[in-house]
Amino acid sequence: MFGQSTPARRDLYPAVEARQSEMLKVSPLHTIYLEESGNAFGRPVIALHGGPGGGISPEMRRFFDPARYRIVLMDQRGCGRSTPHAELSENTTWDLVADIERVRERLGVSKWLVFGGSWGSTLALAYAAKHPERVAGLVLRGIFLLRKREIDWFYQQGASFIYPDAFARYIGVIPERERGDLLRAFHQRLTSSDWTTRMMAARAWARWEGETISIAGPSALPSRFNEDRFVEAFARIENHYFINNGFFEYDGWLLDQAERLRHIPCRIAHGRYDMCTPLANAWDLKQRWPEVELEIIHDAGHSSLEPGIVDALVRATDWMAERADW
Repeated sequence: MFGQSTPARRDLYPAVEARQSEMLKVSPLHTIYLEESGNAFGRPVIALHGGPGGGISPEMRRFFDPARYRIVLMDQRGCGRSTPHAELSENTTWDLVADIERVRERLGVSKWLVFGGSWGSTLALAYAAKHPERVAGLVLRGIFLLRKREIDWFYQQGASFIYPDAFARYIGVIPERERGDLLRAFHQRLTSSDWTTRMMAARAWARWEGETISIAGPSALPSRFNEDRFVEAFARIENHYFINNGFFEYDGWLLDQAERLRHIPCRIAHGRYDMCTPLANAWDLKQRWPEVELEIIHDAGHSSLEPGIVDALVRATDWMAERADW
C-alpha cells in the first residue's frame, strides 16, 4: 500500500566462535571434524554444508540465534578438517547419514532441527527420510534432489546458455572429442594418479560452480574457489557422488520420499535465478509436500549469503526456535 515501508531484511547474527570441537572417528578410515557453538542448553540444530565436499565455514553459525540454539557443525567425510583429505573410499550419502546419527548420539540429542542448502538440502532430506523421528524441523535452501536432469542441466548443458563465458572455461580442460559426457571426462581426470592432471580438472570443475553461484555471476567468485586444497576435495567428492547418482536406489528416489516427511515442519528459501539448482527442484518438492513453506527470493541466485536468502533463512530459524513442539 502507498505510504507503507517495506520491512528491513534480516541479516546474519553476529559472529560467534566454536566453544568446543573434536575429531570424531567414524570408521577405520575416516575421522570427521565436529564443533559446537551458541547456547549449550539451547535448541539443537545441525547445519549441513554443501558440495558434497564443500566443508563448513564460520558464516554457517550465523544463521542461528546463539542465545537460543545449540549449533552443531561437521565437516563431512574427506573435506574441511576431516581426514583423510579428498578421500573417496567409504564416502557415500549413507555413510554421511550414519555419521550424522553418530554425532547426534554422541551429543545426547534426542531430536534436532536440520538445516542445509544445495547438497546440504539433499543430505538433510536423505537423513530425514531415514530418521524422521529425529527431525524436529527442516530449514532448507537451494533444493537439490540429485536427479539426472539436474546434473545434466548444470554439468552438461543448460546453465551453459546463461553463462557461456564461464562454461567455456569449465570445458577448456576437456578435449572436444570427450565433451559429450563431461561428468565422465572429469571423473577420469579427477581420479587420475597424476597430481597435475587432477588439479587442472579440479580447478576447472570448482570454478564453474564458483562463477555461477551468485546472481552477480563470475565477478562474485568466492575466494576459496581459488584455493587448491579446497577445490581438490570439492571437485573430487562432488564428481564421485554425481557419477554414482548420489548413491540413491533410483533416479528420483529422494523426491519420492516426500510423502513420508509431510508431518515435519519445513521451510525452504530458493532463489528465482539459481543456476546451480534451478527453482523447479523446489517447486517439484512442493507439489509432493504441500505443507512445505516455499519462499521464492526474487533477486537471488544460489548463494546462501545473498541478502534475500539470508533474510528468509534467518526468519525461518527464528520461527523454528519459537515452536513449542520439540
